[in-house]
Parts: sequence; C-alpha cells; structure tokens
Amino acid sequence: MLSLSFTPLVPWPVLAGFGVLAAVLVVVAILARGRTALLRAIALALVIAALANPSLVREDRDPVKDVAAIVVDRSGSQSLGERPAMTDAVKAELERRFGALTNIEPRFIEVGDAQGGEGDDGTKLFTALTQALADVPAERIAGIVMLTDGVVHDIPASLETLGLKAPLHVLVTGRPDERDRQIRMLEAPRFGIVGKDVTIRAEVMERGGTGSATVSVRRDGEEIDRQSIATGTPFALTTRIEHGGPNVVEIEVEPLPGELTTVNNRAVLPIEGIREKLRVLLVSGEPHQGERTWRNLLKSDASVDLVHFTILRPPEKQDGTPISELSLIAFPTRELFVQKIKDFDLIIFDRYANQSVLPSAYFDNIVRYVREGGALLIAAGPEFAGPASLARTRLSQVLPGDPSMKVVEQPFKAALTDTGQRHPVTRALPGSESNPPAWGDWLRIVSAQTRAGVQPILSGANGLPLLALSREDKGRVALMLSDQAWLWARGYQQGGPYLDLLRRLAHWLMKEPALEEEALRAQTTGRGREVRVERQTMAEEAGPVTVTGPTGKERTLTLSKAEPGLFSATFEAESLGLHTLRSGTLVAFVSVGPANPRELADVFSDTERLKGVAEASGGTIRRVAAAGGGLDVPRLQVTRGGRLGGADWIGFRPSDSATIRGVEVYPLGIGLWALAALAAAVLAMWLMEGRRGRAA
Repeated sequence: MLSLSFTPLVPWPVLAGFGVLAAVLVVVAILARGRTALLRAIALALVIAALANPSLVREDRDPVKDVAAIVVDRSGSQSLGERPAMTDAVKAELERRFGALTNIEPRFIEVGDAQGGEGDDGTKLFTALTQALADVPAERIAGIVMLTDGVVHDIPASLETLGLKAPLHVLVTGRPDERDRQIRMLEAPRFGIVGKDVTIRAEVMERGGTGSATVSVRRDGEEIDRQSIATGTPFALTTRIEHGGPNVVEIEVEPLPGELTTVNNRAVLPIEGIREKLRVLLVSGEPHQGERTWRNLLKSDASVDLVHFTILRPPEKQDGTPISELSLIAFPTRELFVQKIKDFDLIIFDRYANQSVLPSAYFDNIVRYVREGGALLIAAGPEFAGPASLARTRLSQVLPGDPSMKVVEQPFKAALTDTGQRHPVTRALPGSESNPPAWGDWLRIVSAQTRAGVQPILSGANGLPLLALSREDKGRVALMLSDQAWLWARGYQQGGPYLDLLRRLAHWLMKEPALEEEALRAQTTGRGREVRVERQTMAEEAGPVTVTGPTGKERTLTLSKAEPGLFSATFEAESLGLHTLRSGTLVAFVSVGPANPRELADVFSDTERLKGVAEASGGTIRRVAAAGGGLDVPRLQVTRGGRLGGADWIGFRPSDSATIRGVEVYPLGIGLWALAALAAAVLAMWLMEGRRGRAA
C-alpha cells in the first residue's frame, strides 16, 4: 500500500508563512511580467515542497479480523423454564453461522450471577463485556450480540459511555405469555421473644393468575396454618416463637398451572428466638464447701435470673425447733413448686436431701414439669447415697441413674467417655486432649448405675459414671454424681475447666441450640460463595447432606470427620439465594448473597429494558422464540453502510484493520533529483526572461 507522507524541515507555521509570502510574490510578478512569472511560481513551489520534505511510503499490511462479542447470559433467571434449552440452541447456531464469516472472529462471553454482596447482585452483562474486550481496540469491534432474557441490571445510558462504538443486537429468550406467582416479604422480623407472638406481613404477586391463592405456613417443618388470600393484596400472619434459637417459618403459595418457576413460591424466614430472661431455681441443701459454685456461675451470666434458697439446717440435727423459726425467710414451697414452677427454665438441687420440706405431691409436680419441657439438674453429694436421697422420692421416675448406697472417697481424674467425646457438652473440653486429662483431681464420687439407654459422658474413680444426661418426653435431666466441682474452681492441682463444663451443662438443659446432640448447621465463610456445613451427631458416621439451591437444583455433600461427633464439608454455591440443606429429619437454611436476589424478584423475560441502548447503537432487539414453537435465529451479515439490521438479519460493521509487517520510505524533497528539478526551473526562468528582454 502506497501513501504520501510529509516530514517538514521547519515547523508547519513557518512553512505556511513562506507559502503566503511566495503567493504574494507570484501575484506581483504576474502583474508585472505576465505569464513568464509562472516559472518563478514553479521555482518557489519547488522550494516550499522541498522544505515540506514529502516522502512516498510503502507499507506491507496483513489484514486483521474484526471481533464480534457474543455475551451469553447464564444468570439465575436464565435457568428458568425452557430458557436454558433456548440459550444452548441459539448459541450453537451462532457458532455455526460465525464460522462462515471469514473476516470476523467471534468471542463468546459466558456471564453468571454477579459475585458481589448485598446491593451488588443481579445480571451484570455490560460489566463482563467491557472486561472481556479490554484487550481489543474499539475500532476492531464489529458488533455485539447479547443472548439474554432481558433481565439485566447494569444497563448504561449508551454504549459510548463504555467506549464502544459497535452496534448492539439483543436476542431475547423466553416467551411473552409467561405465567408466574411468587411470595414477596413486606415485614419479616429477625428476632422474637420465646413464648410471644410475632407478625409477618407478605404479599402474593402473580401474572396470568386467578386472583386468589392458598397459602400454607409451616414452623420448623410442621404446618400450623393454611388460608386462602387475594393476590396482589398484603396479608398478615401471626406465629408463636416456641423456643430459643432459629424458629424456621416457611410460607408457601400453591403454584399456578404451567407457571415459569415454583422456586419463588416459597419464602423461608428464620426468626431467632430470644428469651427475656432464663429463670433458674437453685435449691442448696446442707452447707458445704462448693455451695457457692453454682450460685457464682449463674449470677455471673447476665441472661440468667436466679432464685436461690439454701437450707442451713443439716438433716441429722434434730432439736425440735420448728422449721418456720429456723428460716431467715419463709421457704415459699407452694408458690415455687405449684404456682410458678412453669416459669422456671431450670431447677437445680445442689446436695439436697429429702427432709420433708417438700411433700410428695410437689415432687410429682417437678416430674410433670420435666416431662412437659422443663429441665432438672441434680448435683449430688453423699446424701444421694443415703436414705434421704432424692432417688428415693418420686423424682426417681426421671433420674438417669440410681445410687448403689456407696460413696467412694479417693482421688480421681474426671475423664470423657466415648459418648462424652462426641457430646457437645463435654467435647473438646480444655485439657481433655491429653491422657490423662490435664486437670486436677476430684476426691469423692457417689457410686451409681445409669438406667438402660443412658450413657454417661464423664466417668470417675473405678470407671463409675460421673455425669449422665437423659431426655424425658419434652424435658431434660442431668445427674452430677459428685460435689467436687469446686476443687477446679479453687485451682486445686491447677484446677480444671469448670466454667466451660458447668455453663455448657446448664445451657444444654435449657435447650441451647448450639449444644444439641443432633444438629445441622450451615453458614457462609466470607470467601465468595463458599458455604461451610457442619453436622453434629452422636453416631459414629454422618450421612450425606442434600443441598437444594434457589433454582431447585440438588446436590449431595459427603461430610468428613472434623473431630469426634462433628462432621463438616464446604461447597461453592452455584447461584445466589436461599439454600436448603437436609440430613435425615434435620433441616438447615443458608442465604448466599442478598436475602432477596434480583434474579428471583423479577423473572419475566423482557424486550423493553435493552431496547433503548440497542437502537441507539444502530442495533436491533428481538425474541428468538418463534410463533410456531421453534427458534428464529437471524442471519449474520457484514455491511459497510446503511442499516445494520432487518427483519431476519443482523449486521456487523467491518473496520479494515491490519497489522504492518514492514515500511519502506522514499523521500521526494531531498536528493540530487530534487536539486536538479529546482535548477531546471531556475534555468528555464532565466532563459525565458532573457529572451523576453531581448525581444523587448
């Protein structure tokens, strides 16, 4: 390819000045001398041309293909209905047709859901487009094709704001007659007081529906309500917070026949149950060195409201003094064990012997309290092996063990049993990792036999059970067969983890969710979409966990053992939204990204959102779904001017770009031949003017 290039020997303004001056001189010479002055003009023109230093440039060029960007939307809304099949079919057809365009290189860009956090979710096709074309000069982009459902959340005012000048053609998947129904949360409380009602407000939205729908409400997997409501109108639901920790409320609306997706027909709301105060009744028997251990522990917990009574008179002392005269205040037995017993979350008997202070009917009340969901802890001492033992009362129906009427007085180290190594109350207690455990001795234990089906979690001297737990109907019972925990609190032989042990024990009895023996938990790790799953179990192995994503797609996780009784795994969520995890009868939920992803808030395909930016670029927008049920993929055509799209075709604008392999420069204003041309012009001017002078 040949072209003319100028490299002036003087600055362009100086050269322009010379040109103006030469033009003036030529005009004056013509007026004075006539046509013979034209030779002066030619001579001056040659001088100015020499100063401009013209060159003939020859370039060796290799044509470069233009780039066509094909953005394929793989976001959550594109996975609904028949859109995935449409997308795959249209993409395959585009690949085939671009193969026939030898001067255009197709670049396919797959775009999933945005990876950001709250406020940065949705479909970001233009962001992905600019990142993928960062290495391509703008003039080499012949056109852009977007294969999407039209639900895009980063649409610019125009392509020029992104530095792009190519036409944008949009091929929209989905059909115009789509139907869908979904739940939209209007008021969703995150916390609630245990035993109190909370109100949830929601609305059922639909397109192509019937105007009414049946809504079912489940709490912790159990259906608690079903009602018919009008769609498009807010409605309120009331539910009671039954327990501390997550109370999972599910609201589900019946599906429409042939609707686009049923994924958004259900809303799941975990409401954290909070207790106003954990009320604990502590009844201490005869005075002993560890009497204040439980009191100090419970008083240090701001969430515990403690009621404590101590019986100061030992049972062996009989002097005839009435009990009412010995009490600093009257022991309100009827009020505590009849009228207000259900107000307590935990009852503790600390070295309590049956001294006829509590009638048998009151023990019946305690048994009933436990079976209806209450918690009982017996911190036993030598009295538990004697005739005044609580095991000789009607409490024996719910106690996890029976004393053998023997007290073993010898130093021993408390040790975790096989069950205790897996139980959340004692698992990984500080110091338990060594053998023997790295904590101080206890000096006394009550010999007892646990009931059938009850496995102790701590053992003591001679392998005797030290701490046993059991469940009684809806309630829980713990039996500590030693009164020596105070030795750890006092630092005897370096002490031991008494705070961890006693606090975990009390909170397990009061149904702390984190201490459940069988539990399934999931939470995001903070690294992208990574989710960590934990399965707490008393079994030797944990079964697989089924994960159901927001789009209904399922996957199975195999858990690995992290420590005794605890199994875990991590997985990368494929889409944003609420994921449901199931392991047997256990269910857990984890939300990846925003609680209400944009992809499921608006699921209908749309040709209007991208229409403005597409037409402003000279491109087109159309649906690929044909009226007869097939696909209508437009032809691809390269055009250098005029329209860039028609009823059945889309156009791409070529740039004729090329790479230069070599350049040869031939100067025209410097050299002998240029000097000869200038000399010839001057000589011709001298001869012409000399001849004219002689003729005159």
